[in-house]
Amino acid sequence: MMTFQLPNFDSFSSKINEKNTHLITLRNRAGMQIALTDYGARLVSALVPNKQGELVDVVLGFDSIHGYISAQEAYHGATIGRYGNRIANGKFSLKEKTFTLAQNNGTNSLHGGPDGFHRQVWDRQVNFNKVVVFYHTSAANTEGFPGALQTTVSYELTNDNQIIIRYRATTNATTVINLTNHAYFNLNGEGQGNVLAHEIQIFADEYLPINKAQIPIGKLSKVAGTPFDFREPSRIKERIEQTNEQLQHANGFDHTFVNKLSLTQPIASAYSQDSGIMLEVFTTEPGLHFYSGNFLANDLGKSGTNYQPHSGFCFETQHYPDSPNQPQFPTVILEPGEVFESETRYQFRLIKS
Repeated sequence: MMTFQLPNFDSFSSKINEKNTHLITLRNRAGMQIALTDYGARLVSALVPNKQGELVDVVLGFDSIHGYISAQEAYHGATIGRYGNRIANGKFSLKEKTFTLAQNNGTNSLHGGPDGFHRQVWDRQVNFNKVVVFYHTSAANTEGFPGALQTTVSYELTNDNQIIIRYRATTNATTVINLTNHAYFNLNGEGQGNVLAHEIQIFADEYLPINKAQIPIGKLSKVAGTPFDFREPSRIKERIEQTNEQLQHANGFDHTFVNKLSLTQPIASAYSQDSGIMLEVFTTEPGLHFYSGNFLANDLGKSGTNYQPHSGFCFETQHYPDSPNQPQFPTVILEPGEVFESETRYQFRLIKS
C-alpha cells in the first residue's frame, strides 16, 4: 500500500478570472482528513483509515489547481450546478418562455454547461476549523439559465468520519436548480486500480431507464430481475458485465435510483474488502445517481497513475435528470422568495472482517 497525504497548499495557490484559489484542510479527532478548494467548491481529498491502520485517499483528483483546469474529466469532486446531470436538447420552458442552454454532451446540456459551477472560483469562509462554507452568485442568464442565483455550499467533517454537505440557494426570478457533488471514490485508494470488485448496495426498488442519449424515458422501472437490483450487496463487476440494453446506452451504470428514505437511513453503500472501508450515503434528495466511471480517460491523478474507465465511482445525490422537461418528476423549479435546501452525508466506516 502506498503512502497517501494531502496535496501541497502552494500547488493550489493561483489566480483564475482575477480571483485567488486556495486549498483548505480539515481534520477530525478520529484521524480522518479532507482537503477542499474554492475552485469549483470541490472535494480534493479524503484520507480515511483502512483496516491496516493506514490513511487512504479515497477521492480521485489532482495534486494542483492546474490539474483540475486541464483535466479531460472536469467534474472531479466539484459542486455541480446550476443543473446537475442532463437536460435534453439543451432546452426547457418556464411560464411559456423557452430557455436555450449550451449543448456540451451530444445534444444535451450537462452539469450546468461548460462554464458551470465547477469552473467558478467561489468565495469561502472557514468556521472553527471544522466547517468550510463556499459562496457563489451566478448572474441572470449565466449559461442560459434565468434568474440571478445565490448559492451556498458547506462541508463539515465530523468526529465520526462523516462529511456533511449542505446546499442552499435563492433566486430573484423563476428558475430551475439541481445541485450535487461529483466526487469519484475508490475505497482502495485513488490510483489503486479499478472499483469493479467493490460491493454496492442501493436501497431502491425503482430506477429511471434512459434512451440512447442518456435522457430518462419518463417512467420509473422496477429493479427486480435486472442488473440494477442492488438491494443486496453485489460487486459492480457481476452486474456491469451482464447483457442489458440500459447498460449499453450508458456504457455501464449511469442511472438514477429513486430515493424514498430520509436522512436517518442510507440510500446506498459501497464496500471494499481489500481496505475494509465502507461508504454510506444519506440524503434529502429524491434521487441517487450511480455512475461507474465509464468515461474516465487517462488523466494523471494525485498518485501518478492515469485514471482509466472504472477507476472510481460516483454516488451523486440529486433530483432526476431532465426534470425541467418532465413535469411528472419531482419539481426542480425555484421561485423568488423560496429557499432551496438540501443535505447529503458521506459516512465512512471500517468493517474488519
